Amino acid sequence: MNSLNEFETQWVVKINEYLTSQLNQQVQQPLLREAMAYSVVAGGKRLRPLLTLATLTTFGVTINEDQMKAATALELVHTYSLIHDDLPAMDNDDLRRGKPTNHVQFGEDIAILAGDALLTLAFEWLATNQLPANQQAQLVMGMAQAAGPNGMVAGQVDDVANEANQLTLDQLMQLHKRKTGDLIHYAVLSGLIMAEINDRTQWLRFADSFGLAFQIYDDILDITSNEADLGKPVAQDGNKNTYPNLLGLDGAYQKLAVTIAEGKQALMLAEQQTGMDTSLLASFFSYFKLNEEK
Repeated sequence: MNSLNEFETQWVVKINEYLTSQLNQQVQQPLLREAMAYSVVAGGKRLRPLLTLATLTTFGVTINEDQMKAATALELVHTYSLIHDDLPAMDNDDLRRGKPTNHVQFGEDIAILAGDALLTLAFEWLATNQLPANQQAQLVMGMAQAAGPNGMVAGQVDDVANEANQLTLDQLMQLHKRKTGDLIHYAVLSGLIMAEINDRTQWLRFADSFGLAFQIYDDILDITSNEADLGKPVAQDGNKNTYPNLLGLDGAYQKLAVTIAEGKQALMLAEQQTGMDTSLLASFFSYFKLNEEK
């Protein structure tokens, strides 16, 4: 299997079923469970757990429930970040994945608490499985670093603190490496950890390129897409530090193309070094539509 669409067909339903069943089983407070599940099962591409599972598949690992639990823990962290990003004190958005945002549906207080619960439950999922103890420790450390004060949260602070400042391209890339890229980096890293791969350089170069491409494309879609297709408001980035605002729309597409090429090159080098078939991971780049493809 080397197609993203085929891989999504195989795994997205399983990911959604696992998330739903585990939340129903593990969260006892009814209102909290409802608020957590509301955002988790609202949809989404599931690209982060898919990247973990695709990394495992690339190395021939037969995925078991413990690995699924670790992979979907990342989706809990991602969803917590979306709930908090949408809050009035942050982006103040009313629509997410085609539905009212969590704070619109449940109030700010419950939304904040639902996000808190998702973040902490993610670490519980990493620690309560039958993976080897050394893998558990690496996964917990990796997620903490990716999501914490030197990762995603640092990027969010950079974003908020610099709304009135024009960043350079290097500064913008560093901001988005933290805010968006670090969780995607961890998605691949966690697969490498569970597949017991020690030489990770090119695989993580791919992850970082994919993370940067994802953010550039998200910025582009804010201009070129519409609310119905995206499931969230568009034209929200007019005064923000984005790649189209800094480089122009054509420049952002060019940067996207270069970033994708760098990620594909990393996979090519990884394949040459290991003999592993990297076509499944390479197919994730089909998520992005370049200007000439539109």
